Amino acid sequence: MPMPVSQLDRRLAPGLAEGDTEMRDASAHSLAASDAKQLSDRLGQMLSGSFASVIAWYDFYLYAVFALYLAKAFFPTGDARLLDTAGIFALGFLARPIGSWFLGIYADRHGRGAALTLSVLLMCLGCLIIAACPSYAEIGEWAPAALLAARLLQGGSLGGSYGSSGAYFSEVAPAPLRGLYSSFTFVTIILGQLLATLMLLALEQSLIDPQLQSWGWRVPYLIGAALAGSGLALRRGMGETKAFKAVATKPETGKPSPLRELLRHRREVVLAIGLTIGGTLAFYTFTVYMQQELVTTIGLPKSQAALVFCAALTLFMLLQPLFAWISDKIGRRPLLLWFGVLGALGTVPIMGALAETHDPWTAFLLVMAALVIVSGYTSTNVIVKAELFPASVRALGTGLPYAATVAVFGGSADWVALAFRQVGHASWFSWYVTACILVSLAVYVFMRETRDRSQFTG
Repeated sequence: MPMPVSQLDRRLAPGLAEGDTEMRDASAHSLAASDAKQLSDRLGQMLSGSFASVIAWYDFYLYAVFALYLAKAFFPTGDARLLDTAGIFALGFLARPIGSWFLGIYADRHGRGAALTLSVLLMCLGCLIIAACPSYAEIGEWAPAALLAARLLQGGSLGGSYGSSGAYFSEVAPAPLRGLYSSFTFVTIILGQLLATLMLLALEQSLIDPQLQSWGWRVPYLIGAALAGSGLALRRGMGETKAFKAVATKPETGKPSPLRELLRHRREVVLAIGLTIGGTLAFYTFTVYMQQELVTTIGLPKSQAALVFCAALTLFMLLQPLFAWISDKIGRRPLLLWFGVLGALGTVPIMGALAETHDPWTAFLLVMAALVIVSGYTSTNVIVKAELFPASVRALGTGLPYAATVAVFGGSADWVALAFRQVGHASWFSWYVTACILVSLAVYVFMRETRDRSQFTG
């Protein structure tokens, strides 16, 4: 006798339910595995990109950290040699827009990872030139000429590294965490400077001053040059971003040149320059110039000044992801306004207090207060620029306006401060920094929030 349909359904229901549960479990397992692989790929890309960027910034900041030793090695005896050393530091920044233009176009055409790898190799070549260059006592004027050539090479390399890494980090990030991921551009900048400072501290602890002045300062440059070999292996771990691949698959026919396409975004270019002016000057004032100021004006021993800055830079580096994560929640503009308002109000008092103190703990607290303020700019400026430009010109748009602005305002900070001091008006420098921050503050007040109006399509 045939079994009634209702009974058959009841008999089969447990089996169907079990099969359906197994299918759901398999599907969930597959999705979990896919999510885990995606996370693993992103972490691998972030680590590879971060390592490439850290190498570049370590090599670049060696010059600023070892400036007091380079001044004696590459220039004749006299009061002007520290100013000459700062002048070459500033001139090196003039090559950054050229490097940003060349490597930015390269990154937008051939990939972010390829451009980062090339920039690291160029940077390390500059390191090798400085490490091997004879001193002024040995070859005279050829020594500062070779130093300048190496710094121009490094400046060009760095100009491309910033735009490439900014585009790379923002494009591998999930949409809700683009600020957090992009903040690693400045994490690597600060980490590179921190490693250079730690290298100085280690050498000052292990060598006597004549040894360090004679040959010890060359050691970190040789280490930087040796890291070039790792640049060749970096490319393997830096799979290209989906945003770049989507643009790369489009036919070249009818495409405008990258620079011409960038000029279609004139408003965004002007905005990128405006929001950078005050931030880059404040950043280089409190991370480069102030480290020398603690020794030459405040009178701290070199090792003590290095310790102060190692501690300050470590905390400054840790603040970047925190501030950037906040910007993912509340927007980029509030963080920029934080920097603009407090920077305009606090720069003169902080720098005035620093000029008067001789206590390392007081100096640390004052420098740290300045860096907490500057974090509003450093944690967000990369993602703001990346959100202003489409993927087809994102590396160029992120890097070129920034590089041009840094060449004029950031790289010259040390030189301008020393020039004011030479004419007997050292305090004018803090007002100059304040004026530039006010220019950027005006931009922050009138700009639109970029987080919710970004050029990212996904």
